Amino acid sequence: MYRVMLIDDETAVRKLLQVSIDWNSVNMEVVGEAASGIEAINTIDEIRPDVCFVDISMPFMDGLEFTELATKRYPDLIIIIMTALDDFEYARKCIRLPVMDYMVKPVMKDDVHEALLRAKKKLDDLNATRTAPEDNSDENEPAEGSLPGDISSMEQIKAYIDEHYTDPQLNLTSVAQQFGFSASYLSRRFKQETGTNFVEYLTGCRMRKAMELALHGNKMFWTSEAVGIPDPNYFGRCFKKFTGQSYSDYVQEHKA
Repeated sequence: MYRVMLIDDETAVRKLLQVSIDWNSVNMEVVGEAASGIEAINTIDEIRPDVCFVDISMPFMDGLEFTELATKRYPDLIIIIMTALDDFEYARKCIRLPVMDYMVKPVMKDDVHEALLRAKKKLDDLNATRTAPEDNSDENEPAEGSLPGDISSMEQIKAYIDEHYTDPQLNLTSVAQQFGFSASYLSRRFKQETGTNFVEYLTGCRMRKAMELALHGNKMFWTSEAVGIPDPNYFGRCFKKFTGQSYSDYVQEHKA
């Protein structure tokens, strides 16, 4: 099945898309959601969608910025832009980007279904013209039991993450490129050798530092920037998932 990601800061829009469309009828399934472009770009390497529905107007990283970054990383990714603004200038900008469809909110069920049929045809054609299965993309990677040079484990990579986690551009792909791997190879090896996936490890580094900064009573927007997550809403969800408390409750409980 083809993999779909829904990216919109409105929860109701994401839920409506998820429940109103017969995804099975177009051989697709929703495998991930994000409430901002920042959250999406931080999780796309693990989710690996084939199709993204992207709201054009989101804080901290809008749909056009996300599209530019995501399609540079995954050139075959199909982008379907959604906007509440019936604005030609936005549409013109989309035309310069690899966007397959442009839909004005509120999107209609029939329009979504037609867009998905076009996406499915494009994906089917791409699969038919590929000369080798995608799984063979790692054939030229290092042998399963060793890494390049004298690296025999993930310790050097973990140390690199520990040192650079404050960079908001740090992600699976950038680290993989730094060490000469494909993203899929590093993802597989990281999980195999550490017992956790890359995003969880990176988020853990950021949240542990955030907990330390919270002890000094720092405002959430300041802490989120300091640990490499400039979207405070996404940061807040990560913090609560990691600690079991909202940021404000954690600060209140631990203040001197």
